[in-house]
Amino acid sequence: MSAWILPAWLLLGGSTLLLFVGLPVAFAFLVTNLVGAWIYLGGEAGLGQLVRNSVVAVTSFSLTPIPLFILMGEILFHTGLAVKVIEGVERLIAGVPGRLAVVAVVAGTVFSAISGSTIATTAMLGSLMVPVMLQRGYHPTMATGPIMAIGAVDMLIPPSALSVLLGSLANISISGLLIGGIVPGILLSIGFVVWIVLRSAMNPSLAPATEFNHFHGWQRFKPFFKYVLPLLSIFGVVVGAMVAGWCTPTESAALGVVATLVIAFAYRALSLEALMKSLRGTIAISGMILLIIMGATTFAQILTFSGASNGIVEAITGTGLGPMAIIAGMMLILIFLGIFVDQVSMMLITIPIFMPIVQKLGVDPIWFGIMFLMCMQMGLLLPPHGLLLMTMKGVAPSSVSMGHIFRAVVPYVVMSMLLLTAMFFFPPLATWLPGIMK
Repeated sequence: MSAWILPAWLLLGGSTLLLFVGLPVAFAFLVTNLVGAWIYLGGEAGLGQLVRNSVVAVTSFSLTPIPLFILMGEILFHTGLAVKVIEGVERLIAGVPGRLAVVAVVAGTVFSAISGSTIATTAMLGSLMVPVMLQRGYHPTMATGPIMAIGAVDMLIPPSALSVLLGSLANISISGLLIGGIVPGILLSIGFVVWIVLRSAMNPSLAPATEFNHFHGWQRFKPFFKYVLPLLSIFGVVVGAMVAGWCTPTESAALGVVATLVIAFAYRALSLEALMKSLRGTIAISGMILLIIMGATTFAQILTFSGASNGIVEAITGTGLGPMAIIAGMMLILIFLGIFVDQVSMMLITIPIFMPIVQKLGVDPIWFGIMFLMCMQMGLLLPPHGLLLMTMKGVAPSSVSMGHIFRAVVPYVVMSMLLLTAMFFFPPLATWLPGIMK
């Protein structure tokens, strides 16, 4: 038996087993790291190295955008400004089948451009719009599906905390990932709208046409210009500063927070209470993510030092399979993992193995990274443990069953799969925009 097989089973198998039995991600990797550091890094000296790696990991400058992106979304939600987006979008959309579901997708796309939290987007749209749609006769699958689907797209469109985390852990250009997610995110949003309109037109009982207040002239466009465009300027600040080369992703995130605070203050929505709630929410979410990251650096180092990483890479690249076949296999593994574990766990389990293979194959890291994000985005929607499925169940009325929720996401997962396949065979879908903005 090859020397690398035992440490591979111990480290990868052990961490995966702990995750499957329900141990929180941070503690699963902490236990694995303690055992691995003691065995493969030299007892007490290995434990000391683990502590030093943890300090270096959480003080990395490249991770700073994560709490800043989260803070932007928290401020917008706690000040109530995000809710104004729904009114602004709703007045513009009229006379289309499945109107409220379309409103949810368009509003969710706007939220994706100003918030870095998929859960917050899904929870807010779900609590506000699902009861209204059900009251107006929408089928539960039509009421919940679009909201969960567009919540997952939040991961692709900047600002995205998970894009920053992936870029940092995988050593991929963070600005490239953030910008590269824009085109796939918009394509998915357009695809969702087309599906809703066609499905509602074919079967009007799913989304009955209902009466709504018609606004004309300036009254129809006023909320859009008053709230939606100013809030979208935050997206312009964050992405524009990176595209122009004026700022690093961290500096762009800081500018985004400043822009968010200025806009909230201008609308007189920034109270001390809202600010404190935003800060507490940011600390809670960021603390959880950083605690998980503490284990990532040491985990990858132990895998390398034990010989497991090199052994797995040589075994895979020595199979004779072409680069495209190997990348396709990686995508299938990620989709399978998405059924059982959360997105951060997927990254920590696979990145130490996948990235050396990607580098050895000479694959474009941004193309691979965007496809990685696509797989994680699908994982948010895959039964039975998709995070957004649980979020929707928590905020939806009791009349909405888990069966409704599971069926609701099927067409949107299929559309995501189709886009992933298109991106696999036509990489410019992911690399074109970062390429022209270098």
